[in-house]
Amino acid sequence: MTMTKSGATPQSILAADPRRWLALAVVSVATLMVVLDASIINIALPHAQADLHITDANRQWAVTAYALTFGGLLLLGGRIVDFAGRKRVFLIGLIGFAAASMLAGLAPDGGTLFAGRALQGAFAALLAPAALSLIAVTFVDSRERAKAFGVYGALQGAGGTVGLIAGGVLTEYANWRWCLFVNAPIAVVVAVAALPVLRESRAEGARRYDIPGAVLVTSGLVAVVWGFTHAAESGWNTMETWVLLAAGLVLLATFVIVEHRSAHPLLPLRIIWDRDRGGAFLASLFTGAGMFGLMLFLTYYLQINLGYQPLRAGLAFLPFSIGIIAAATFGARLVNTLGPKRLMAGGVAVAVVGTLWLLRVSATSGYIPAVLPAMVLTGLGLGIFFVALPNTALSGIRPSDTGVASAMISTTQQIGGAIGPALLNTLYIAAFTALLSTHGGAMSRAGQLDGYVHGYRIAFLASAVLFSLALTAVGLLIRDNQDSTMSTPPTI
Repeated sequence: MTMTKSGATPQSILAADPRRWLALAVVSVATLMVVLDASIINIALPHAQADLHITDANRQWAVTAYALTFGGLLLLGGRIVDFAGRKRVFLIGLIGFAAASMLAGLAPDGGTLFAGRALQGAFAALLAPAALSLIAVTFVDSRERAKAFGVYGALQGAGGTVGLIAGGVLTEYANWRWCLFVNAPIAVVVAVAALPVLRESRAEGARRYDIPGAVLVTSGLVAVVWGFTHAAESGWNTMETWVLLAAGLVLLATFVIVEHRSAHPLLPLRIIWDRDRGGAFLASLFTGAGMFGLMLFLTYYLQINLGYQPLRAGLAFLPFSIGIIAAATFGARLVNTLGPKRLMAGGVAVAVVGTLWLLRVSATSGYIPAVLPAMVLTGLGLGIFFVALPNTALSGIRPSDTGVASAMISTTQQIGGAIGPALLNTLYIAAFTALLSTHGGAMSRAGQLDGYVHGYRIAFLASAVLFSLALTAVGLLIRDNQDSTMSTPPTI
């Protein structure tokens, strides 16, 4: 069979969906909503924390409850997507996400807010892999698929910052609860638009789902994050902290054993044992941890230390968003020429430099000298990384594994997004508590602001370390001679 210069067979080009670009628009809006919701609560969090009387040690659950169920159930969601029908699961995820958003928005206390956020994450675990898998099977030409993934990468990277800006507008001019209510009308409009535009597709084979695997990986992640939270509340020298962390690691190790022995695993280990793909997933994990943690503490620095109102704080992240969108847009053209590894490594290296710049922050440093350059550099670096990531993670994947491999991209980012803020919040509280103890447990308002900045610097340094680990994974595991586009396009 002959191949065209674009990498697709003539038959596949003829079979291309004529409404594929409309389908991309619909799927992209849904993708933006899911990514946006991982961060939209950040700007509103100081207000929600005060309104619902949430402690500093527990505040990160507003972020991690969403990320935990999202990341923990994405593998199961990816498998359901493959066999239950991509369009059907996409629509179910949309409606469920809207309902969970309403529950979280109506929360009378912190526990209900965290529960609603967890439900949002569960439905996002269906929606996100369905969206990415729909892109993979809709665009059969490799060059068109690269452009489509460029759009996806831009939204994946910029959605977090767009969420911060939207959160600022809604919190300042309406109420923090509208950061959650807003999802309902968006989901309804996208669902109506999806009905005539998206094609239904599914993989062939037995529809068997690995429920034990889903329970093990989700409970293991919850235990790890709970351990970090307990360390923030009671310190690292308590038995409960180490029991929770050890239990989490045991559960995750058991998950790997179960997957190895299962006839129908949630995560076929062949997907992650591939050297290039495993390196991409590991880099994605560390990048997600660094990015989510970085954005959380930048939010508090802008609002608490610099005194920004929610809208101004959200707009302050605009250079970060512009950097990601610009890098992802222009970076898509470089995937075929430079190769994914060079783009991923270069992007993460720039993000490391940008994050280290934040160590210059002080109680009086201001936005322009300390924050703005860091946002630009980090945004550009992450944008380049995000656009190259899917090309490595989905290169040469079996059609029946498209959904679960697509889910692993978001899984690793969301697991990182759960662990990163929890770990960084623990380090922040430990640093602030240690400084407070040197002042006899009492500090002036100015001293408290200096103490906050001291904690932020520790958190920013930890983010830089996480990005450096991502760079190491790219450098050591991903090969230079890998294909720059997916060599085996998924079929419907």
